[in-house]
Amino acid sequence: MAGEESTGTMNWQLPIWAFLLTMPLMVGFWLAYRWVHRNASLADVGFCAGFGLVTVGFALTTTGDESHRWAVAALASVYAIRLASYLVANRIRGVVEDQRYQLLREQWGERAEFWFFVYFAGQAVAVAVFSIPLAVLMSNPDPTWQTWEVLGLVIWVIGVVGEAVADSQLNRFRRAPGNRGKTCRQGLWRYSRHPNYFFEGVHWCAYVVMSIGLPGWWLTFVGPVVMTGALLKVTGIPLAEAQALAHRGEDYREYQRTTNAFIPWFPKD
Repeated sequence: MAGEESTGTMNWQLPIWAFLLTMPLMVGFWLAYRWVHRNASLADVGFCAGFGLVTVGFALTTTGDESHRWAVAALASVYAIRLASYLVANRIRGVVEDQRYQLLREQWGERAEFWFFVYFAGQAVAVAVFSIPLAVLMSNPDPTWQTWEVLGLVIWVIGVVGEAVADSQLNRFRRAPGNRGKTCRQGLWRYSRHPNYFFEGVHWCAYVVMSIGLPGWWLTFVGPVVMTGALLKVTGIPLAEAQALAHRGEDYREYQRTTNAFIPWFPKD
């Protein structure tokens, strides 16, 4: 993997290497999905694995300040490991495939397997895109830590912990026998229909704040913009709400009427 110059500017070869290194990994996850375990959530685990590996690779090969490189690598790795562990435990092991993917399979019909391959391969593109904020941060040659970086770290903690809490609350609700077919309105889910997605977006905002003042810091906006756009308009909320309405009907429509879709706020009367 190509290194970085010591000027503090991001090396554009890094996202390219991120894609090239992650693509074979995603093909392996697709083969596992195709022949071993028919659960498309393996693609999400593959993204986490690729993202974690790439950030460690960046830390080993770039030439920014060592403390910054490894701090960013640690943050990104903790995020990836937490999310991958959650997905394996609650979306893959001993459970049926996420209903969002079942809905996509129905929509795609006879060409479903082709589009699922495209989806798995697309995770390599996603890793490359989302590696850009990390590459910017790791290019920092200054060993001192600025106020913006500390603030960004606080935002990172809020994002990752908030998402973990939301996931835990939803899992606990779903595992209760009496809640089958009901909508979770407990904890963070009282204030947002998708608090896990909201805090995912907050997590990506942390890297933007941490990079303020660095050359090319504006490139870090790709994280929250692309992730939030996908969650709001593509594979996140639209699919989740469609399957929720199909299975919970009027109960979920009432939840939609009273509760914000994304940003947590007090429910309407």
